[in-house]
Amino acid sequence: MSEPFAAPVVIPNPSHPRVIVVGGGLAGLAAALACADGGARVSLLEARPRLGGATFSFQREGLWVDNGQHVFLRCCTAYRRFLSRIGADGKTVLQDRMSIPVVSSDGRRGMLRRNRLPAPLHLAGTLATYPFLGPADRLRTARAALALARLDPLDPSLDGRTFGQWLAEHRQSHAAIDSLWNLIALPTLNLPADQASLALAVKVFRTGLLSHRDAADVGYAAVPLSEVHAAPAARALARAGAAVHLRTTARRVERLTADALEVSTEDGRLEGRAAILALPHDRVRDVIPAEALADPEAPSRLGVSPIVNVHVVYDRPVMDVPFVAGLGSPVQWVFDRTGPSGLDRGQYLAISLSGADREIQERAEDLRARFLPALEALFPAARAATVERFFVTREHAATFRQTPGTRALRPGPRTRIPGLYLAGAWTDTGWPATMEGAVRSGLAAAREALADLGRTRPLPQAVPA
Repeated sequence: MSEPFAAPVVIPNPSHPRVIVVGGGLAGLAAALACADGGARVSLLEARPRLGGATFSFQREGLWVDNGQHVFLRCCTAYRRFLSRIGADGKTVLQDRMSIPVVSSDGRRGMLRRNRLPAPLHLAGTLATYPFLGPADRLRTARAALALARLDPLDPSLDGRTFGQWLAEHRQSHAAIDSLWNLIALPTLNLPADQASLALAVKVFRTGLLSHRDAADVGYAAVPLSEVHAAPAARALARAGAAVHLRTTARRVERLTADALEVSTEDGRLEGRAAILALPHDRVRDVIPAEALADPEAPSRLGVSPIVNVHVVYDRPVMDVPFVAGLGSPVQWVFDRTGPSGLDRGQYLAISLSGADREIQERAEDLRARFLPALEALFPAARAATVERFFVTREHAATFRQTPGTRALRPGPRTRIPGLYLAGAWTDTGWPATMEGAVRSGLAAAREALADLGRTRPLPQAVPA
């Protein structure tokens, strides 16, 4: 079990300073809980009728459906500690040892699996036997991995070029990029290597694969996402004495006096000593004063990158593992969500498509025509199965667009207005736009706010980035 946060404040003292948190996604939830644990009175405002932000579930024709397939790794220490704080770590599965099945459309099967040797030797065995790379590619890939491990993700020059450019300079073939590098880069950066920032790619590979042998052990939700985040977080906030206001849209944040800010909503105004904005980057400009950021237009220039999920329910099982990565196929990753969905017969597969610029524009019937044959190529058992349901979910702005040059556009938690702080996976966490980055951003904003308010109650120490 992850190390828990400090014990929550059950009854907030009216004399304690109020912190207003705007946004009930992972960043806002982490910030709100940390501020409550630090002794502040917390009011959390969320425009939607639910908590959880971009990680949520809904019911469709009797099935529980996640809006997207959200995976974490053992190295996601802040996120795992957050799960422990809200009492949800038992609602996820975390592998004892990294094991990623890889299936190609021509029938070949491989496995990315670590051994018990220290990093980077923990991957030597899997690289030596990986069937999608020839001997020359294996040698060049090993050399590139060692070179990548020597790079510093904080080096500003790395954010000026793409990961694909670096891979080309290190003689990585198309086969190596498709079957290995993009297999990891695409789902973590929501862009392929030829578009993604080298700095963020270095962060992903160094932290996840090249520094500690167990860092890339894969975790995923064992229940619907709303039972992992929204419901447990709501209970934790209530126990901590925080007030949660759903269906409450923040319109504007203004500084009233040296010691007070005001958040205007469609229903009124709320005053506090500090405010943490945990909103999507494309909404921030409309809520905060222009003078809050050195470059008020910077968040808007981060752009967006979509994710599409294709959902297929078969009348019988066709896949015998929890998840698979696809090669030579439009299928990138596919997850078995039968159990969490509540399906009592057959099998429910969810295909996750990152960097889905094409698929976000395609009609459901066109996606059906493309992806059902692709699944049959990967899983021959699907050829004899009947498709009972097929539908598509889309996140048009799933993440900011993690291209070169974006680091300069990502502000830290402090703004130029005293008492006003920013949180969100799009802020400068040092991480890509992931659940881990979101939680880290909320903790960073909370620490700044509490420090400025003079609150000294212990909070979790910052974990290494």
